[in-house]
Amino acid sequence: MTSSIPFAIRPVLLAEHDALGELTVRSYLAGDLLIGGPDDPYAPRLRDVAHRAAGAHVIVAAEPDGALLGGVTLAFPGSPMAELAGPGDAEIRMLAVDPAAQGRGVGSALAAACVERSRAEPGIGRVVLCSQRQMRTAHRIYGRLGFTRAPGLDWTPAPGVDLWAFALDL
Repeated sequence: MTSSIPFAIRPVLLAEHDALGELTVRSYLAGDLLIGGPDDPYAPRLRDVAHRAAGAHVIVAAEPDGALLGGVTLAFPGSPMAELAGPGDAEIRMLAVDPAAQGRGVGSALAAACVERSRAEPGIGRVVLCSQRQMRTAHRIYGRLGFTRAPGLDWTPAPGVDLWAFALDL
């Protein structure tokens, strides 16, 4: 489903932390990305937008009326949110689109905003991210933005969660 209604890409507001946390968990559940369902141990980390915003940039896509469509976390060197990144890398984390907003270009716009912001950050030469193998739509978005697979950065943060890494040299 596509829509001609525009949306804004901007930093998350403090008042939106809870809503973005719930949207993120809802998105991961809809994509069958939380092995333990709603009680998965990763769900509280997805909900904790305040923690993310304290150590990284949290960006949202919002309707003109303020309704959130999605969000993403962008971590720079030294951020406690960076798990995959090395020196000179920015890292995209926790990209989520409300299931009702999928197909409108929200995920692409959020990922592109992270790349643009990373290009503007002094000392950043590469953007990295990881994605579950079954996230084929996300992989296509990353490919369109110029990301390529970086198998040397693949990792398994928990049993049964095998993450593929992607990188974009800036």
